Amino acid sequence: MQPNGNPGSSDLHAATAAMHPYASRVFRDLAARVPWEVEFLQAVQEVFETITPVLEQTTIYEEEAILERLVEPQRVHAFRVVWHDDRGHIRTNRGWRVQFNNAIGPFKGGLRFHSSVNLSGLKFLGFEQTFKNALTGLPMGGGKGGSDFSPRGASDREVERFCQSFMTSLYKYIGADVDVPAGDIGVGAREIGYLFGQYKHLTETFTGVLTGKGLNWGGSILRPEATGFGLVYFTQKMLERRGESIEGKRVAISGFGNVAWGAARKANELGGKVVTLSGPDGCIYDPEGVSGEKFDYMLELRASGNDVIKPYADRYGVEFRPGARPWAVPVDVALPCAIQNELEINDARQLVANGCKYVAEGANMPTTPDAVRVLREGGIVYAPGKASNAGGVGTSGLEMAQNRTNTHWTAEHVDTELHRIMTGIHDMAWDAAERCGNPGDYLQGANVAGFLKVADSMVDQGSV
Repeated sequence: MQPNGNPGSSDLHAATAAMHPYASRVFRDLAARVPWEVEFLQAVQEVFETITPVLEQTTIYEEEAILERLVEPQRVHAFRVVWHDDRGHIRTNRGWRVQFNNAIGPFKGGLRFHSSVNLSGLKFLGFEQTFKNALTGLPMGGGKGGSDFSPRGASDREVERFCQSFMTSLYKYIGADVDVPAGDIGVGAREIGYLFGQYKHLTETFTGVLTGKGLNWGGSILRPEATGFGLVYFTQKMLERRGESIEGKRVAISGFGNVAWGAARKANELGGKVVTLSGPDGCIYDPEGVSGEKFDYMLELRASGNDVIKPYADRYGVEFRPGARPWAVPVDVALPCAIQNELEINDARQLVANGCKYVAEGANMPTTPDAVRVLREGGIVYAPGKASNAGGVGTSGLEMAQNRTNTHWTAEHVDTELHRIMTGIHDMAWDAAERCGNPGDYLQGANVAGFLKVADSMVDQGSV
């Protein structure tokens, strides 16, 4: 893509050169229709570049126009969200719910409240979610939603009023058998509570319409930690396939939200040494490891609502790198857990130069395409987020199962099921890559395995 986000002819030629002719044609048409949707095009390009072996084996997907249908959301709901701030002023935000694909089950995916939210980003996330959910083996389709409202700096009452207005516009389009939203960036337990309360008020029903609920009213234990736990379980399987273990490995983690702290906790439990965390102000480097009292203090920082990381460095006398990301630190394993496109080409070069051996994505598409290429060419084993960060939605699926049966599982039961899901995803991606003649290529393996489940289901269900 060109710097302004609009793909020129040379960009399109480069983007489609590695694609099957059918995929190339569909991608060119898509890029011509929505050239400004850069994140969405990036996600589609990654999948289309890797499914060539499947498209070469059969013409059924072209005959059934599967790719054309895959890149179009089944529906998009867009609405304004009007609410009152604490001074009594009327505020207006934009809201969306992208219901991307329900060939495998009800639409499923998070809600994101952040000033950067736009339709392109939500389409990218919904597209990714479709394949990620397919990999879990659970009956969940793909969706995503959110608003350009940011809870940061808003009072509890302002957040409550916003959530109630948002749900008033959304509630008609969701349901336990239709679309089951969850939390994401800016949508935690507080927001899910307000959203669920308003849904219950409007419909006069108590159903599993949202996941990430409180434990007292239908939530699943371990849900906040699940994405990070699953990420480390997947990473451990990557290492085991190569005769290694995470024990004793130096681990770089970005962010310190739910994914980062879950990954740090599980990495510590399995004997790894987490040496970095990051926030919007920069990153810390703690060569002794973020564990014990230091880990507890990181949780205190998160709970304070102030997401800067420098206080950790001040308290423990470790290095703080203002405005920097943690990828320049010598480590064995890197887990980007913050946000999309946070690991860029120069970061990838640094990781290769420093001898990093494994990169597994904890966030959604946190590695740029050029950086992925550098990592893979540099011999780093790389796992895409649709495989390695599926533990969160996997545990959301477990919450849905508990809601349907009116049961509440123990932490041990949920953790066992989560480990099973992540092991299954790893093995599915591994097997698909082997069938494509590229053993150990998790990028191709995850894309092919997810594509086949969704595409075959669409073929079975006809042209709808």
